[in-house]
Amino acid sequence: MDLNWSEMFLFSMSPLELIIRGSIIYWFIFFVLRAGGRRDVGSLGVADMLVLVLIADAAQNGMAGEYQSITDGMVLIATIVGWTVIIDRVTFFFPSVAKFLILERVCLVRNGELQRRNLRREYITVDELMAELRLKGVESLEQVRRCYVEADGNISVLRRDEGEQPS
Repeated sequence: MDLNWSEMFLFSMSPLELIIRGSIIYWFIFFVLRAGGRRDVGSLGVADMLVLVLIADAAQNGMAGEYQSITDGMVLIATIVGWTVIIDRVTFFFPSVAKFLILERVCLVRNGELQRRNLRREYITVDELMAELRLKGVESLEQVRRCYVEADGNISVLRRDEGEQPS
């Protein structure tokens, strides 16, 4: 088998087309995952998961020869990472835009009372919530001042102080 070193680094398609294709796929998957919510994502953020999957696929295609050159895969990976960096910067410097790109935390328990509408919205059953609370050392809802499902899918619990009455 003869290696053709010069063809290995030549573009098989326009770099602009690779950037456009990478951008379209990135934003499509981003919004599909955003619409699907954060259920079962755990501590890995949706954007993190998206970047890992896309980079793995782009790198695999570049290494295995799906593209005609290594450079095609490199441009696609740079596009995917570039969008991630841009989103991070935009949400940091423009908080008003962040509400469209980052999921907000959702209150599941307020002063010992279940927020059933929010549980339904997040597709979390009472049994699942109680299991999460037990993992955090909470035995009953009365011990909870606030409980949230965070943007990354984790459950956070703010306990009531000893002797604190429900408000």
